[in-house]
Amino acid sequence: MYEQSEFDAAFLARRTNQFRAQADRRVSGSLTEGEFLPLRLKNGLYLQLHSYMLRVAIPYGTLSGPQLRALALVAERWDKGYGHFTTRQNMQFHWPALQDVPDILATLNSAGLHSVQTSGNTVRNTTSDPHAGAAADEVTDPRPLAELIRQWSTDHPEFQFLGRKFKICVIASPSDRAVMRSNDIGLRIVERNGARGVQVFVGGGLGRTPFLSTEISDFVPLDDLLAYIESILYVYNRFGRRDNKWKARIKILVQEMGIERLREKVEEQLPLRRSLYPGDTVSRELALIEARFARPDLRSAPLDGFHAAYDADPVFRSFVDTNIAPHRDPEHAIVAISLKAPGATPGDASAEQLRLLADLAEQYSHGELRVTLDQNVVLPHVHRADLPALHRALKPVGLATANIGLATDIVSCPGMDYCTLATARSIPVAQAIASRVEELRLEHEVGSFKIRMSGCINACGHHHLGHVGILGLDRAGVENYQITLGGDPGETAALGARMGPGFAADEVVPAIERLIMAYIDLRISSEESFIETLRRLGVEPFKAALYPPAAMAAE
Repeated sequence: MYEQSEFDAAFLARRTNQFRAQADRRVSGSLTEGEFLPLRLKNGLYLQLHSYMLRVAIPYGTLSGPQLRALALVAERWDKGYGHFTTRQNMQFHWPALQDVPDILATLNSAGLHSVQTSGNTVRNTTSDPHAGAAADEVTDPRPLAELIRQWSTDHPEFQFLGRKFKICVIASPSDRAVMRSNDIGLRIVERNGARGVQVFVGGGLGRTPFLSTEISDFVPLDDLLAYIESILYVYNRFGRRDNKWKARIKILVQEMGIERLREKVEEQLPLRRSLYPGDTVSRELALIEARFARPDLRSAPLDGFHAAYDADPVFRSFVDTNIAPHRDPEHAIVAISLKAPGATPGDASAEQLRLLADLAEQYSHGELRVTLDQNVVLPHVHRADLPALHRALKPVGLATANIGLATDIVSCPGMDYCTLATARSIPVAQAIASRVEELRLEHEVGSFKIRMSGCINACGHHHLGHVGILGLDRAGVENYQITLGGDPGETAALGARMGPGFAADEVVPAIERLIMAYIDLRISSEESFIETLRRLGVEPFKAALYPPAAMAAE
């Protein structure tokens, strides 16, 4: 993983010292909350329902053992013993006291972590494939390019006051494990005729007006990429809406201007921007960054113990079948660790769990852990011979749940339990769904069944992209939950369609149960997934299951 430079460390120390002075002035009363607002947002500090919330960046989703321990220390010393992994490869602490935040940041900085640009109208944390550097299907490791973009975008003087937040994602595989097309700019590293470049998408975003991004270029040479990104940002900054915050995202500009006209504007700006990065400037900088990414020295070992455990232990076999993905080295595996044990809060990890994950990453995965866009974590380089021992170590702290991609692996925002913007609760509903699915004992028979839930129209739970999406709203003071069907976060990305009237909180679990039972009845065989069945038949049979005459008559 990336080895922090002396410049990185010095920059973070200066930034934290600057914020310490700002926080002291706010605590003393010499800064009003209104004056402090833009200063704290630049450092990832929000004011939520009950307290401040600090959002910590996990650049391109990669964490080391010492970084996990730093997060555990913050959770234990300054929060309530846990942190919350988000759908943007960040960690949020929901209970810090303002006067403690500078010390929290200093602790994080000592491990190479920070909260710079995790908020505000600027370029946010660059996300990437949680399987990067390990995936069997990638062209190259996309994280060095993501790191280059992080360095380029941090404190970029031209793009600190955009119309709205701006999100960039980098992948290098035909499989999209990073929800790339939901971003303002999505980048896929590709090869054309032996040359490496980037396929560029623009205009993705969810919220109240969801759009998937559109391809603006099928191939940008690596040496032109920063110039191309800058040109897009310039056009957005120049022509994007600022009269209405809900229409200030680049997705609205793409819809209003059209992709062809936007492309023309970008290409008009490109020569000027290209002159700022002459020759092979980008390639040289990228090579320097790549040199700071230590490639793991993978070992070879007998697999007899793994095969014996797989054959003898059905619980371990289920874990392997559900939570393991192919590694570029056949003897190794990419291991997803679920933070969604039925009844747990989606995405939460305790200090105890974080410390154990740090130990396991160092013992079994060359010191690396990844954060997924589904609020789980990944050990990217585990030898298959070590899987039985890893599984045994995960059990005591509730991290051995075999449910990745299944119906209890629910993605959810914190909702109205924490967030000022939320209009409905998310966590209790997600917990109730997971508990009921666990009671039914059908989860593995149902297979891939991705539920995503948001507590308001800002869509932090990515409900538009769930096979089943749930959106919590306020209807005359009563929580009401709309259901969408047919979303897909992957390479066949799609937005879900709203089915009809919303459900009361106590009606959501029965509605999901009816969907599951309808799928079992309608599928051709167990080989046909829920989303495949829905695409084959359309939404009407499932809509009928959601709104059966008996249920409607009872209202």
